[in-house]
Amino acid sequence: MPDPNSPEQLRARLSRIEGQIRGIAKMLESDRPCEDVVTQLMAVRSGVDTVGALVLDLHLGKCIKHDDPADRMDSVRDSMRMWWRFAPGAAGFAIGAIEGVEVGDGLPGSLEPPIGI
Repeated sequence: MPDPNSPEQLRARLSRIEGQIRGIAKMLESDRPCEDVVTQLMAVRSGVDTVGALVLDLHLGKCIKHDDPADRMDSVRDSMRMWWRFAPGAAGFAIGAIEGVEVGDGLPGSLEPPIGI
């Protein structure tokens, strides 16, 4: 089985997403029901999230090579902050799950995913 993190597999996933987006545009042109369009939009969102998670996993596996455990943990935290910064609805989840975070603070400081995810 091919490595899901290989550049070829990531490009293949992105190509599928690209095709889905073109399909959504055609659905809109042909007045397809809103429910069908939204279903396809959610599939695209899920696909992009999956690619993002695979890229983050690749980053974690290749780029975090510190000897000092504290430096490794800082790198992992930075990676998680980057992910939550761009994750759909991350600000709302983070604010509800992490005490002391105020709107506008930006990123969660915990490696634990927000409650409910």
